[in-house]
Amino acid sequence: MSPSSRAADKGRFASWNGTARLEASSGDRRRHRLSRAGNRRINRVLHVMAIVQVRHDTPGRAYCQRRLADGKTSMEAMRCLKRRLSDVVYRRMVADAVRTAAGPGGHSGAASDSSAADLNPMVSTSEQSLPEPARL
Repeated sequence: MSPSSRAADKGRFASWNGTARLEASSGDRRRHRLSRAGNRRINRVLHVMAIVQVRHDTPGRAYCQRRLADGKTSMEAMRCLKRRLSDVVYRRMVADAVRTAAGPGGHSGAASDSSAADLNPMVSTSEQSLPEPARL
């Protein structure tokens, strides 16, 4: 399944997985929150990824700290990090779809019997290693 069948772009993917921001403004205060809709399993995975990023010395932690320094609350900073991780996952899905569409060995136009598919494509059964020592 290609990412384009799931979502046309990273914004639609974020909407599908529940990390797209929703406006939750009141009066003069403009703010956003995470959607409770979307695929809850993937949203949970992104949440765990964000928690791990924040607990360790990672680029995600530095990103969260920058958001906090910009005046965001801890929940808003976590929402921003989850959306950023959603974008990372989407880019990986697109790259994997392109690589998979390329064919065996990652080369476009490679056939299954080409050298790109196996390091030694002409291995016969007599040249393969035995599962146990040979008996004489």
